[in-house]
Amino acid sequence: MGTPKLMPFFILVIFHTMLSSGSGSNSDHIYPSGKGIRAAYFPSSNSFSPSSIDTQYFTHIYYAFLQPESTTYKLNVTEFDQARIPEFIKALRGKNPPVTTLLSMGGGGNNATVFALMVSTQATREVFINSTIQVARKYGFQGVDLDWEFPKDALEMSNLALLYKEWRKALDNEARVCGKPRLLLTSAVYYASKFTFYGGPRSYPAGAISKYLDWASPMCFDYHGSWENFTGMNAALDDSKSNISTRYGIGSWIEAGVPSKKLVMGLPLYGRTWTLKDSKVNGIGAPALGMGPGDGVLVYHQILHFNNRTNATVVYDTESASYYSYSGSSWVGYDGVRSAYMKVRFAKSLGLGGYFFWALGQDNEWAISKQASNAWKY
Repeated sequence: MGTPKLMPFFILVIFHTMLSSGSGSNSDHIYPSGKGIRAAYFPSSNSFSPSSIDTQYFTHIYYAFLQPESTTYKLNVTEFDQARIPEFIKALRGKNPPVTTLLSMGGGGNNATVFALMVSTQATREVFINSTIQVARKYGFQGVDLDWEFPKDALEMSNLALLYKEWRKALDNEARVCGKPRLLLTSAVYYASKFTFYGGPRSYPAGAISKYLDWASPMCFDYHGSWENFTGMNAALDDSKSNISTRYGIGSWIEAGVPSKKLVMGLPLYGRTWTLKDSKVNGIGAPALGMGPGDGVLVYHQILHFNNRTNATVVYDTESASYYSYSGSSWVGYDGVRSAYMKVRFAKSLGLGGYFFWALGQDNEWAISKQASNAWKY
């Protein structure tokens, strides 16, 4: 995650019955009111103010993102973050209902090589882990989150498992020493448990994820984009022509052995755009020449503006539980209010721990966020 990027498939459990080891009680901020996880990422570079967040639709908010330094592997808290984080924490502490805040590391713009080097030895993992705890406690976060996009081979996946194990142990120990509730430990992951792009076949360490994380967050979006020469859905629930779908991805995680309640499903608040090769051929899979409006990406409120301004034709596709719209040679695939309802109900039907959005500031007057929250609660 991060600023949506034009790359294949890209862009990230829990319920009230789950228990977590470690000192202190986490129940209040892991399982608010027994309603599961309704989360969203707050991109720190966004002009959207944290004081504008309507917390009635969320239980957990992630601050995104900090990066490890390339030589020390300690978190680099920039001057910008030193000002932005206190603003974020202060704004959310005053909200009713309250939300749990997590500090996220990595994102779509991360340096994957730095993460690979960081996890490669016990010593460097320890430096990183201790830094995340120190920064999270200093600013008042209640959890830490890793969004490494993406480990490139089996060795890096194995080292990731060690990181999860050692991180959780450190969090448990720190909570015992300081007498505070343990910091949450979560991780955004690829939409499927196995993948092959940018390297050979590899799988996430499902056993370590199940044992050490509070939840994992499959990023169920960026299935298609203008890097392809045909139109496609950004976050298809189902796709009869391929395995690039949320149903397949979530199913792969459950099949790998991760409990459904430890999966928090990702939803996008943005869409992908193309320029059609022929404006008269405008369905899903239509030939395309490259990126469309917004340099290939429009967030939801921009999509509605595009639809109204251009008098676009809007189509809801039942199979993918997604929308697409087109006007002239411009084509957009995206999620709307109906999409959110269908996908959240899907998540709940499988007993998932909840869902999350990328990203705050992209909705239209909380329309999708509200529908998703209602679909989850009721």
